[in-house]
Amino acid sequence: MSDRLAVLPQYLLPKTLLTQWAGRFASAKLGDATHAVIRRFVARYGVDMSEAADPRIESYASFNDFFTRALREGARPLADADYVCPVDGAISQFGAIERDQIFQAKGHAYSTRALLAGDAALAAEFENGQFATIYLSPKDYHRIHMPCAGRLQRMVYVPGDLFSVNPTTARGVPGLFARNERVVCVFDTARGPFVLVLVGATIVGSMATVWHGVVNPPRPGEIKRWDYADKPVELAKGAEMGRFLLGSTVVLLWPKGTLKFNPDWAPGGAVRMGQAMGKALG
Repeated sequence: MSDRLAVLPQYLLPKTLLTQWAGRFASAKLGDATHAVIRRFVARYGVDMSEAADPRIESYASFNDFFTRALREGARPLADADYVCPVDGAISQFGAIERDQIFQAKGHAYSTRALLAGDAALAAEFENGQFATIYLSPKDYHRIHMPCAGRLQRMVYVPGDLFSVNPTTARGVPGLFARNERVVCVFDTARGPFVLVLVGATIVGSMATVWHGVVNPPRPGEIKRWDYADKPVELAKGAEMGRFLLGSTVVLLWPKGTLKFNPDWAPGGAVRMGQAMGKALG
């Protein structure tokens, strides 16, 4: 079956309704019923609870509490690298931005301007730059961390579709990451700007940042912007910056000549938060 045919049902499903339902269920505190769902999830996806700060399933009052669980001390040591991987997951794609085009999958690319909600001036900063797209599967740790130290400049909520973001959908839905709901976070660093985009997906109940809390819901159906240029939101390399309540994807952008990726990286490869992602150029 072709990837486009495989994703056809997603065009027909009531994705927003399913996502709203999933969000309500994930936040509900249902006692033994919640714990039974968590146990089944752990068994189904092979979640390694020994890495959790609290490995006891019965200690989680809601599915969201479990899904955004903290890791035990030392579970993700930071590599001695200029840039570290911000999440656990699998590398979808990474490499050079061709003028303004980001490679999604064979036969598909999308523009930085589309990803960044039509902000042409911001997109221009990343022309011929570099990008990395990392997919978080259900079994992964779902907190997002800083690849390097940075100061937040602004945040943009962009409404959009709620397609799945798994590899099959990335191959089958054109412009997936620039058409799904997303939260765009723009940082300034000692080596220039970088952008970290949290991409929503079907049944991703919400996305949150450490400085704002839950960004969605609500889903207002329009772009919302927050300016932090004059507010001291500074985060160290490896610090938590946000989290997904149910899994998704992150897209990172850097200007031309900023970094050289880890030579061990390859599309489809598994990565863990804190591993070496790249070294600075210049």
